[in-house]
Amino acid sequence: QLQLVESGGGLVQPGGSLRLSCAASGFTSDRHGIGWFRQAPGKEREGVSCVSSVGDNTNYLDSVKGRFTISRDAAKNTVYLQMNSLKPEDTAVYYCAADHRVWGRCDFFLPSYTSWGQGTQVTVSS
Repeated sequence: QLQLVESGGGLVQPGGSLRLSCAASGFTSDRHGIGWFRQAPGKEREGVSCVSSVGDNTNYLDSVKGRFTISRDAAKNTVYLQMNSLKPEDTAVYYCAADHRVWGRCDFFLPSYTSWGQGTQVTVSS
């Protein structure tokens, strides 16, 4: 059974950092694209970052470029999202999801992400 479990969320002051983890089980995560999404109250879910199944190519939401970094540790079957210089507008529940397309790109096309974690809360506030 495919399963994704997020961890690493919490409360942080503006300008602070967090590292989210997405641990996969039941499948080999480095053979799938993995995306990070977030959803704030009253807003639609949006793609934040993703890494492709082939070539580990990455993509980022414009507002997080230069602040967030996605990485993959194949040995641990885990994908990370390092978040620096956090802003109050980054507050949301963050989800990771598996994209079962096998290709050298990644995007935030929601219907392609067929396995989702339960989410982890990130709150940026002073």
